[in-house]
Amino acid sequence: MICSNSLIARGAFIDQRISFDGGSPSSAPNQGTKVTPVPLPRSPPSGSAENNKSRAKRGAKPEGQRALTRQTPFWKEKTLEALSPAEWESLCDGCGRCCLVKLEDEDSGEIHFTDIACKLFNKESCRCSDYAHRRRKVRDCIKLTPAKVRALSWLPPTCAYRLVAEGRDLAWWHPLVSGSALSVHEAGISVQGRIGVSEKEVKLADYPGHIVDWPGKKPRAVRPKPVKAVR
Repeated sequence: MICSNSLIARGAFIDQRISFDGGSPSSAPNQGTKVTPVPLPRSPPSGSAENNKSRAKRGAKPEGQRALTRQTPFWKEKTLEALSPAEWESLCDGCGRCCLVKLEDEDSGEIHFTDIACKLFNKESCRCSDYAHRRRKVRDCIKLTPAKVRALSWLPPTCAYRLVAEGRDLAWWHPLVSGSALSVHEAGISVQGRIGVSEKEVKLADYPGHIVDWPGKKPRAVRPKPVKAVR
């Protein structure tokens, strides 16, 4: 295999401002930030006309026995094109895999991941260190759009954008499902602890020596063991 030294992509950063409504991009959640899961619908206040009518139709079951209907998560009922800017940005699980430098085989066109991180990537938080100005400082930073999600073959198999585009559900460790931005790291999905070097610290000629295959594979996520209360 002969790899070219040309970079084809540093990362699929999300630019909701340009991709959708032209507003200012909101900051991605930092490590440790709690992400609110999809809320349950609120039932009408006790004693209200709406509540009484609803109870009458159901045979006036005691309020304590009434079950709430869970709201369908947006990623299960919407296409990528139909997502709001906030929904689009929240799909990013913060794994950091798309922020690794990739190389293209100049003979076959095959894409290879490396363990080299973009110069703006913070390997501790797995976030861009200058999200607002990333495309100004990294000119080959890719603006992810619904069309590009379907066209880029190198998107990780765990990528939420890819999963939604394929009509599949999100994994249990995704922050939108777990309610915590830490779950992607605790499950061993993110690049945290697996970065070899920043592109600021390696010569272009040495890039092929950093080729790895794990970013393009679906890892076996490990559920954290529940902590037992000490009495």
